[in-house]
Amino acid sequence: MSTYKKKFNLFETEEGVEIKEALQKMVADASYNTRPSYSANVAIYPDRLMPFVNKHMDYLRNHPATDPWHYVSNLRLITRLK
Repeated sequence: MSTYKKKFNLFETEEGVEIKEALQKMVADASYNTRPSYSANVAIYPDRLMPFVNKHMDYLRNHPATDPWHYVSNLRLITRLK
């Protein structure tokens, strides 16, 4: 069993770019529920809507021990429209 090492600069790597692209593909695919979420931070999101990609990229940034590919795989299962 392999262990995932913390990556503090994940989004500056090739893997981070691929993860962001995978999330963007989910947004472009109508078979996933990727609606924006409410955000109380008016300074960053004046319309109070946080885009799907930003929400999940922020989660991965704040939880560096999370395996990003496992997280994206679970997102695909959870957000898939039936």
